Amino acid sequence: MTTAFADALDLLYADSNIAREGLYVAAGGAPRLVRLVTRRADDITSFGDARLWSETTRIDLRVAEVPQPRPGDRVEIDGDAFLIQGEPVRDRERLIWTVDLRPT
Repeated sequence: MTTAFADALDLLYADSNIAREGLYVAAGGAPRLVRLVTRRADDITSFGDARLWSETTRIDLRVAEVPQPRPGDRVEIDGDAFLIQGEPVRDRERLIWTVDLRPT
């Protein structure tokens, strides 16, 4: 079953309407081109009685391309550089990493 999902993801990530190219640089590693899906969503965080709004940048990376993303690794998208912050989270099928980014 995982192969069917992986095959479907390969098609989705190849589609230029959904995914784009980015540059992934592991801390101390060499840069490499990867396909990624950007999700620039707003985030609302509760803090006591207050609700704080903030812009976020999240991306989805394929585990096949980036097996071990870590906080501090760098991602460049359309010339903008970001650092991974927080721990990356994998999806249920273990095929996609979702990572939070912050501008460098």
